[in-house]
Amino acid sequence: MFFERFYNTDLAQASYMIGCQKTGECLVIDPVRDVQPYLDRAAREKLRVTHVTETHIHADYLSGSRELAARTGARLLLSAEGGPDWTYGFQAEPLRHGDTFMVGNLRLEVRHTPGHTPESLSFLVTDTPRGDTPVMYFTGDFTFVGDIGRPDLLDEAAGGEDTRFTGARQMFASLRDQFLTLPDGVQVWPGHGAGSACGKALGAVPTTTVGY
Repeated sequence: MFFERFYNTDLAQASYMIGCQKTGECLVIDPVRDVQPYLDRAAREKLRVTHVTETHIHADYLSGSRELAARTGARLLLSAEGGPDWTYGFQAEPLRHGDTFMVGNLRLEVRHTPGHTPESLSFLVTDTPRGDTPVMYFTGDFTFVGDIGRPDLLDEAAGGEDTRFTGARQMFASLRDQFLTLPDGVQVWPGHGAGSACGKALGAVPTTTVGY
């Protein structure tokens, strides 16, 4: 399995590339607007960008998902959760809770993890040649290192009214049902690091585990 973390220090934002070296396929999660670094890295590793996805609709930076999919011919897979107010305004393959898709020999399970935003998804990755136990969890703004996503930002920054209460209940349920049920050793790779306003006490290290 190939894995690369891309980190924008100005935005305290992380995006990710994971790939199957046997089949030459790779997925990019939460790409930023400048997609050239992903194309360059894929070329160096002799990988093709075959899938592009996002954990949620981004309010703090411009997404490069559509451009990256257009330039590579990749499948663009985006959340269909959250209700009619949280649908993407352009064509993409819908992802819903419980869906799975393969990137070469890597299996990704889609988990709906609302709380920070209603349509939020997380991606649980299993490297199938090595077994059936998941190894990585890409959580976007659901969970961070040392913190969880703020459920109040829609009120604070987007003009919502009392959405924080619904968000807090959804976050509690997401943590109980979609996080604490995972094996302790699963690696957690979040969408932001220290300095982001999406959490209150984000850690400076890039990754953690479910158990820790």
